[in-house]
Amino acid sequence: MNLKDVKDWLGSDWTRVQDQMKSALGNDIDLLGKVNDAILANGGKQLRPVLTLLVARAISGLPASMDACRYAAAAELLHNATLLHDDVADQSDVRRGKQTINSLLGPSASVLVGDFWLVKAVSCILDAERSSDRVIRLFAKTLSDLAEGEMLQLQKADSCDTDQEAYLRIIYSKTASLFEAACVSGAIAADASEEQVSAVRDYAVNLGLAFQIRDDIFDYSLGMNVGKPVGADILERKITMPLLGAFVNAGPEEEARVRNLVRSVGDNTDVREEICEFVRANQGIEYAQRKLEIYIDRALEALKMLPQSFERTHLSSLVCYVGNRKI
Repeated sequence: MNLKDVKDWLGSDWTRVQDQMKSALGNDIDLLGKVNDAILANGGKQLRPVLTLLVARAISGLPASMDACRYAAAAELLHNATLLHDDVADQSDVRRGKQTINSLLGPSASVLVGDFWLVKAVSCILDAERSSDRVIRLFAKTLSDLAEGEMLQLQKADSCDTDQEAYLRIIYSKTASLFEAACVSGAIAADASEEQVSAVRDYAVNLGLAFQIRDDIFDYSLGMNVGKPVGADILERKITMPLLGAFVNAGPEEEARVRNLVRSVGDNTDVREEICEFVRANQGIEYAQRKLEIYIDRALEALKMLPQSFERTHLSSLVCYVGNRKI
């Protein structure tokens, strides 16, 4: 599927989200305005606000309310705030094929702009006419999840003992939690029943887990232009689903050997290719793909609780898009 086509189909609802973001970011500081404009122009997939609108419309059967548009804008503003902070933490020079604010203006500017976007996300929620307190708590939980996920990932990068339970907690906290906030806020804006909210939450969490596992598969996939070199996660000592799958297939002795290689990667980056080859030789990518498909199936199953509509069809198509995307 083509995300642009879905945005076009959303029509004036999508336009209102874009207008809401631009309005929220308005200020009289030239440098900040130029930075904000550059980020908006290089906006990436903008999947999260699309999900907010589709969920709201699927439940209400009507065009999205202004509150739903505010929550959609908040989800995207928050997402970009976290990316600006991540670029500092990861010392990233490039994102979405462009130089980061971190590389152009330095880490202090990137953190400050990220803080600005975060506050504006909160402002969008507070401007809502109804349920803003419930949605604030929802997004506050997401921010807590993001911080906890980053810290757990740092802890596990130091110890190199990530298992599947820790990995799933990390990717829920860092990725799926914001999918959850985006979708559930759309449901709340549409006055969803608790049963519908629960189904939307299940959909969003499983979609977010699948999204991140797909990202982690990219890190071991040769010949794919995904904006970072193969094996980049290994250089940060991140043990993800493809490597965990290779451990399962290779057995405990090989697992211990390769974990030691991961521990040594800071002193010898040449082991990166050996680790990548270990993953490919022990069907780690195929293992991760099977895990991804489990979450895809769960997301699709959760959607059955919503009434049949074009919006629900698009939500189903987005599940397939996440499972098969090439970038």
